[in-house]
Amino acid sequence: MYEINTWVWLEELSAKHGRRLSLQDVPDEEWDRLAGLGFDFVYLMGMWQRSRIGRRIFRTDPRNFPNFDAALPAWKMHGVVGSPFSIQDYSPDPRIATAESLSEVHNRLRRRGMGLILDFVPNHTGFDHSWIAQHPDRYILGSEEDFRRDPAAFYLVEREDNENLFVARGRDPYFAPWSDVAQLNYFNPDCRQGMIAILTDISHYCDGVRCDMAMLVTNEIFQRTWEHFLKKWPAPRTEFWAEAIAAVPDLVWLAEVYWDMEWRMQELGFQFTYDKRLYDRLREPSSGQLRAHLGADLRYQSKMARFLENHDEPRCAAVFPRERIASVVTLLSTLPGMRFYHHGQLDGLKTFVPMPLAKARPEPDDRQIRELYEQALRLAQAEVFHAGEWQLLEVHPAGDDTFQDLIAYCWHHQSDHRLIVVNLGNRAAQGKVQKAAVDASRKCLFCDLLTGSEYLWERAEIDSNGLYVKLAPYQAHVFAVREN
Repeated sequence: MYEINTWVWLEELSAKHGRRLSLQDVPDEEWDRLAGLGFDFVYLMGMWQRSRIGRRIFRTDPRNFPNFDAALPAWKMHGVVGSPFSIQDYSPDPRIATAESLSEVHNRLRRRGMGLILDFVPNHTGFDHSWIAQHPDRYILGSEEDFRRDPAAFYLVEREDNENLFVARGRDPYFAPWSDVAQLNYFNPDCRQGMIAILTDISHYCDGVRCDMAMLVTNEIFQRTWEHFLKKWPAPRTEFWAEAIAAVPDLVWLAEVYWDMEWRMQELGFQFTYDKRLYDRLREPSSGQLRAHLGADLRYQSKMARFLENHDEPRCAAVFPRERIASVVTLLSTLPGMRFYHHGQLDGLKTFVPMPLAKARPEPDDRQIRELYEQALRLAQAEVFHAGEWQLLEVHPAGDDTFQDLIAYCWHHQSDHRLIVVNLGNRAAQGKVQKAAVDASRKCLFCDLLTGSEYLWERAEIDSNGLYVKLAPYQAHVFAVREN
């Protein structure tokens, strides 16, 4: 899956072509390029109409300015367009597209063999969403006393009947409230039905949804976060996600989820869940913890969305030293599950773009990093990495303790076999990879698809001692294994 920050992308394309482009104006070669790289899905992040109130909050809160300065020195107020996760209405933002042009882009992607993923933000809306006036009970509402006790946690909505509303600002239980969003009430059945109706509408435009902070609306987390305000609302007997997925079963469901709740979300029906643990293990790095993580049940692993960056995380090229990028990209491209890439990542960009900004400062592409990603994506298009069987392999010592830095696994599909070995350490590492041979009578040929090197091994030697490998720091092998 390739995530595009849609507003920022359109600004980049407009500058490139010298005219203002909307989604329907994107040249075919841009979609062709993504199809050629082997992506199955394009995630157009930030498609929906952004809250004007939320935009004003970001424009007038000076705490945001240092982040804006870092991404775009000399930014102007009109370039702060608001958060794509503070939604005024689930219709395309006028800057980006119309409903008709979004449908056409969906068709253009399908003709190229790619599906479209769009945002669904379950936990909150903008404060100018129509439900604030029409269905205020769909939100968590406080009293004037609640507001006086913690004014930063509420947004005052003044009504003509003088019955003011104190609408809770959206939050998760571990952080201060988000200033620009209104908290929905998931113990109210009417709110649930309204959100399922929105999902049904979204499904007409796309093949799947990326569900923002999906764990927040589970009954357990919602109860824990909002217990003080739920006295008139009995706990639902079912989970919202079970209801929603049953109502719109043909979508691909991707959950942004943390706090070790990935398996729970998979149980509720999500085909894919964020793998933040993998990202953290790679940042640390910790080969032992990473190996333990990859030793989890394959049914769980195959539903993980693996990433090195996304719109919430800093840029991969800024986080990982240059010499490490080859190793982590090899892992990302060849592990089971969804391989999740982000707008600008393939070009080695380093500037993190705050969500409310329309653009960031211009940055030159890193050609070497681009070639590295393109090579990895070409290799990952092989059928064995999609339809094959995956297995984590043991690595035994070969004279010292450096084997602990090696991660090894294999893929098998019919007569096609791949063996991947990655050195995550900052030192040369050697080890003996177990069960590395194919079902060959005498000899196995290991062809490194990254370098073109070939190694011929006796089957009996591999079976008895393992395949000896030695890798420089942060380097990798991607072997095609054949009988010779």
